[in-house]
Amino acid sequence: MDGSGAPARRAEILIAEEKIAGLLPASVASSSSFQVDQVIEAAGRVVAPGFIDIHSHGDLVLARPPEEQLGLMAGRLAQGITTEIVGNCGLGVFPWSHPTLPVLRAVVAWMTPSGVDPEDAAPEWPWTDLLSYLSHLESNGVCVNAGALQPHGPLRIEQSGLDRSVSEGGGAGGLDRMSRRLEEALDAGAFGLSTGLIYPPGIYATPEEIARLARVVARRCGEMAFVASHIRGSSETLLPAVGELIDLARDAGVRVQHSHNEAVGRGHWRKIDQVLEKEENARQSGLGVAYDMFPYTAAATTMLAIYPPWSLEGGVEMLLRRLADPGQRRAIGEAIEEITPSWPPWTEKGWPHNLVKAVGWERITIGSVASPGNRPLEGMSLAELGRVKGLNPFDAISGLMVEEQGRVSQIIHEVSGEPGDETGIESLLRHPMGAVCTDANEFGMGKPHPAAYGTFPRVLGEYVRRRGLLSLETAIHKMTGYPASLLGLNDRGVIRPGAWADLVVFDLEAIDSEASFEEPRAMPRGVDCVFVNGQVVVRNGVIQNLPGKPAGKVLRRPA
Repeated sequence: MDGSGAPARRAEILIAEEKIAGLLPASVASSSSFQVDQVIEAAGRVVAPGFIDIHSHGDLVLARPPEEQLGLMAGRLAQGITTEIVGNCGLGVFPWSHPTLPVLRAVVAWMTPSGVDPEDAAPEWPWTDLLSYLSHLESNGVCVNAGALQPHGPLRIEQSGLDRSVSEGGGAGGLDRMSRRLEEALDAGAFGLSTGLIYPPGIYATPEEIARLARVVARRCGEMAFVASHIRGSSETLLPAVGELIDLARDAGVRVQHSHNEAVGRGHWRKIDQVLEKEENARQSGLGVAYDMFPYTAAATTMLAIYPPWSLEGGVEMLLRRLADPGQRRAIGEAIEEITPSWPPWTEKGWPHNLVKAVGWERITIGSVASPGNRPLEGMSLAELGRVKGLNPFDAISGLMVEEQGRVSQIIHEVSGEPGDETGIESLLRHPMGAVCTDANEFGMGKPHPAAYGTFPRVLGEYVRRRGLLSLETAIHKMTGYPASLLGLNDRGVIRPGAWADLVVFDLEAIDSEASFEEPRAMPRGVDCVFVNGQVVVRNGVIQNLPGKPAGKVLRRPA
């Protein structure tokens, strides 16, 4: 399976050092003599390009020392991921400056690996911008190939923390400085810009602010200008939020990626067909529109996302102060119970996505907490938490947030369907605009989303083999050649002479995810071997501890 979507064929793959040196028909290879160091017999197996996760939040995982990184990345390697892109959803760890560093650290605390104190500035973050971040990854070593988008959030936090407004004006204006920082990141190899318009500070950004930055991407990157967006809501505001993304493509002249396309809450699943129609029409009109999606009916994110925008102004510390004040806590709780998002949501009283209103307290569970004493609460729904604490769910989770200093993650259910009713998931997976992603990582704490261990095997086992929703060729293309083309990576995601030797060898009759929400760390089955740049990193399903530096490479946007 060469990753292009073309029919499978029998061949021998010759690997020299880090690249694919040649492809020969099996009949020719069997009758020829080659001097080789090793032969991997793959008869009866599928050989595909290594899987590309275009939507990862492993920014701080990849920055850890190789031995620690390997432990956190084991589930990714075991499922065949060889390349991932970080800096998604407008969330990330560059650039930063000392005055606002604590604000940024608090925002990304939920994606900070266990054992790393988010408030400890040194030595955990030995970089200040994307250029030095990529240099750190290169000197440190990475287990998979890693590239980055420049997230909007840190650009804005560096200028104004989590204030609602960014100073305008010429010369020293905040947006001018953000634009210059974005130019620097793109010149250093960022593949584009990402926005997270339901998270602080993206939640405060106007369409004009995003368009101005997108035009910087268009000027710097030309035809390959790429903006990925966690759009401004996936429930009540889903359709106008998609319209805003399409308008951005048209007005700024960029290609847009709808991050983890989804509809959150049973009452909104029916909108998926309308979303696909809008995005397909935009694509037919000549705009660059695509999306990624994960094959699960639940999503993982920070617990900060359940709170209204005004309560997050000033940063996580200010939210915790408000929650500790009885009067302000009551006002926040009333907003969660009563406010239905409407358009436009970036106004002072606006709110793009009320997750509790969309799915209810019972359908949001605690993913992870920071302190050992609260570990028994992980996996509980917020409704169950309330029952255990003898409080209403809002007061129970808000008390926990104060106790944990905001370092709580969540898993939201009723995303594009539920077990037994995956019509929405199937529509998103089937459409040719969609690439497969995980949107999930292992941070070494709590209950991670099972996507961190099972996304790609789940697609192949559940949706290809059992349901027959996709042909094998199409599924592989959505995981390899297609996301590579969106990023402009011509020598990844494909099997052809001259391409990097990122490969996965699997048994189509056995491959599947074993991970569940109850046992999220179960390793997949059916994956025999995984190659990263010609090195075998998984052999017979076992992660290999390679001598020397890890096999991955740092990727930069092609000039």
